[in-house]
Amino acid sequence: MSSPGTSDQTAARRPAILTVDDDPGVSRSVARDLRRRYGEKYRIVRAESGATALDALKEMKLRGDEVAVLLADYRMPQMSGIEFLEQAMDLYPWARRVLLTAYADTGAAIQAINVVDLDHYLLKPWDPPEEKFYPVIDTQLDSWLASDRKPVSEIKVVGHRWSARSSDVREFLARNQIPYHWFSSEDAEGARLLAAAGTDSTCLPVIISPDGAVSIQPTDAELATAVGLTTSPEGDFYDIVVIGGGPAGLGAAVYGASEGLRTVLVERTATGGQAGQSSRIENYLGFPDGVSGAQLTERARRQATKFGAELITTRDVVGLEINGSARTVRFADGASIDAHSVILATGVAYRQLSAPGLHDYTGIGVFYGSAMTQAPSCAAQDVYIVGGANSAGQAAVYLAKTAKSVTIVVRAGSLEASMSYYLIQQIAGIDNIHLRTRSEVIEAAGSDHLERLTLRNSDTGENETVDSGYLFIFAGAAPHTNWLDGVVMRDDHGFVLTGPDLSPDGRPPGWTLDRAPYHLETSVPGVFVAGDARAESAKRVASAVGEGAMAVMFVHRYLEKL
Repeated sequence: MSSPGTSDQTAARRPAILTVDDDPGVSRSVARDLRRRYGEKYRIVRAESGATALDALKEMKLRGDEVAVLLADYRMPQMSGIEFLEQAMDLYPWARRVLLTAYADTGAAIQAINVVDLDHYLLKPWDPPEEKFYPVIDTQLDSWLASDRKPVSEIKVVGHRWSARSSDVREFLARNQIPYHWFSSEDAEGARLLAAAGTDSTCLPVIISPDGAVSIQPTDAELATAVGLTTSPEGDFYDIVVIGGGPAGLGAAVYGASEGLRTVLVERTATGGQAGQSSRIENYLGFPDGVSGAQLTERARRQATKFGAELITTRDVVGLEINGSARTVRFADGASIDAHSVILATGVAYRQLSAPGLHDYTGIGVFYGSAMTQAPSCAAQDVYIVGGANSAGQAAVYLAKTAKSVTIVVRAGSLEASMSYYLIQQIAGIDNIHLRTRSEVIEAAGSDHLERLTLRNSDTGENETVDSGYLFIFAGAAPHTNWLDGVVMRDDHGFVLTGPDLSPDGRPPGWTLDRAPYHLETSVPGVFVAGDARAESAKRVASAVGEGAMAVMFVHRYLEKL
C-alpha cells in the first residue's frame, strides 16, 4: 500500500483519492491512471485489501485529511468492496463512492446503491480511460467539490474513569457522532492539558476545542454549542414539529421534509434513541449483514437534513399548548415554537432500578445503556447486564468481544419471551456469555466506584455477592410523556393513546371535529404519536420508522382540512 503519510506537507494537505483492489496489477493500473490525470491536485492512496484501506482512512481521519473519492473492487477476499465502502462511509460520509465490477457482478452493484449509497459503478476494463474512466471520476470530483462537506477537527476531553459527568460527556459526544480524544486526568498528558487550561482534577471534565477554547464542566447545551451542533430553530412557525430523534422521529423528519413540509426535529440529547446505542441491528429490512445503530442513525440524520429538515439538539420540551389552529411547543428555557401539527416520537427510557447502591454508582460503574461507549474500559473485566430484550442481547454480544465474561441477569426463566430468536442463538454460541435466570440485582457496593453486586435467586432465595466494576441496565421501558399530563390521553403506564384506542365510540372527551381521530392521532387534533411512546406499539426499529412515515401521511390529511 502506498503510505498515506508524506514528508511533503503540501501534498499532505491535498484531498485524497483512495483506490483498493486485491489484484496488484489492477491496483497499480488504477493508481497509475489516477495519478496521470489528478496527481497534481489530489493525493492518490493505493491499498490491496479492505483492511489496509480502512487503516489508511483512519490515519487520515485522525490527521484531519479530506478524502474526495473512494474506489473499491467488488470481489476481494475477507472484505468485499461493498463491506469496505459501508465501513468507510462512517469515516468519510461525504466521500464519493465508486464500485469497480465485472459485467457478471452488476447485480451486486445495484444492491450496493441501497446498502452503501453508491454514487457510481464502473465496469472493468475501462480502456481507454479518457472515454470510460476519467469522465466518471471528473463527475464524482465535481460533485464532491460542490457538496456541503464539513470536516470536523477532533476535540480533547480530559476526565476521570470514575467520574459520572465525564461518562455523560463521552456518551453525549459518541451518540452525536462527534470525534474526540480522551485523556485521563491521572496520566501525564492529561495533567499537562489541565495545567495548560489553568485548572486541575477537581474540575472535571474539561473540554478543549480544536481552536484551544476551554470549557470546564460544561452542560450539554454548552457542549453542543462548543462542538457546532444546532441548538436553536431557525424559524418560529412550522408545518410539523417532531419531538424526539429516535427511529420514529427521524422517519417522520425524512418523510415530512421530503414532501415539502416545513419540518423541525427537536431532540434533548442525541438522535438515534435507544436504537442508536445498539451495537448491531440484524433484523432491519435491507441489511442482511446487520447495521449498527450509530450507522443507521447517521444515515437517517444526513437524509433528513438533505431534504431540508432542521435538527435541533439539547432542547428539553416541557410543554404543549393548543392555541387555536397552532400547536405551541415550550422548552425548559422558556422559549417556544409553533406549528400546524406535532408528532410525538419521544420514545422510552430504561427504567431506573431501585436496589440499594445503584443510584449512587450511576455513571461510575452502573450504566443505563451506554455499552458501546464504555466497551473499551470493560476489556478483560467481568461484566453484568440486567435485561432480557434485544437491546440487552446486542450489548452482551458486543461486550463479549473484549470482556473476560458477560453475565445476563433476568427475572424470567428464559429469554424466549422477550428476545429475538436470532440473538438467543448467537448468545448460546459465545462461550464467555453466561445467563442467570430467575435472578435480580438487589444491591451495589464499592468505594469511589462500583466494585461488587449482590444477586438473589428468586427460586432458592439465596444471595450471592460477585465482584464486578460494570453493570449495564436494559430493563423495562418508561415513556418520556410526563410532560404531557393533562394534555393528551395516556394509559396507566404513561403510553399515549391514539385512534380507536381513545374511546369505545371513537370520539375522546372534548373532541370537537366531525371526524374520528386518525389511527396515530392523539386526543388532541393535529397532535400525532409514533414509535415506542405509543400505547401498544411493536417496540421495534422497523415499525417505529414506519409509524413515523405514516404519521406524516395523517398530517397531510389534517392540514388539508385546516
